[in-house]
Amino acid sequence: MEFDWSGIIPNLPYILKGMKITLQITVVAVIFGIIWGTVLAVMRLSSIKIISWLAKAYVNTFRTIPLVMVLLWFYLLVPQILSNIFHLPASTDIRLISAIVAFSLFEAAYYSEIMRAGIQSISKGQLNAALALGMTKIQGMYLVVLPQAFRIMAPLLLTQGIILFQDTTLVYVLSLFDFFYQSVEIVGKRDGTYVEMILFAACVYFIICFAASSLVNYIKSRIA
Repeated sequence: MEFDWSGIIPNLPYILKGMKITLQITVVAVIFGIIWGTVLAVMRLSSIKIISWLAKAYVNTFRTIPLVMVLLWFYLLVPQILSNIFHLPASTDIRLISAIVAFSLFEAAYYSEIMRAGIQSISKGQLNAALALGMTKIQGMYLVVLPQAFRIMAPLLLTQGIILFQDTTLVYVLSLFDFFYQSVEIVGKRDGTYVEMILFAACVYFIICFAASSLVNYIKSRIA
């Protein structure tokens, strides 16, 4: 069996356009996922039961629902919500926004558990020392405890980001032209090089994920 790789170079502009969408979803979802996940982690550790229960319910809900289903839900809900708030025309394509919102809220549930473990790994004496210096409990949490928790959990946070990057292939259910969809479903099927483009996409994902994993191992070695 002979492979035809000749279609990769001429179609690089389309492939790179898809990669741009993939990276946009990954970067934005990681940033907002970590921020919202950290808030959820603090809420779960709150002494106020209703706040703790709401955060726990959120995390458990998103962790028990398939990501594909979440993407479809937000694809149906986000356009209606944004249209009602911002009065967007019906022709506006907001599949990318829907995907980013879905990934951010979904991944926040996982980031929350990572950050909760990080916060709990910090000695309570750190917070008590902050209180003794005149800080409020909130100031002690955000200025003393969280920076240390972020440092400890950085490798796990980045690893979850790698998983998120891999999961972006699921946006095909929204017909969003990400890297994988653009490479395989568009270029591969059109040019009759379906197998070649699957192998090409797999190689690109491997290289990026391997490089990111190496960075995680480097950070882990620096922290240890």
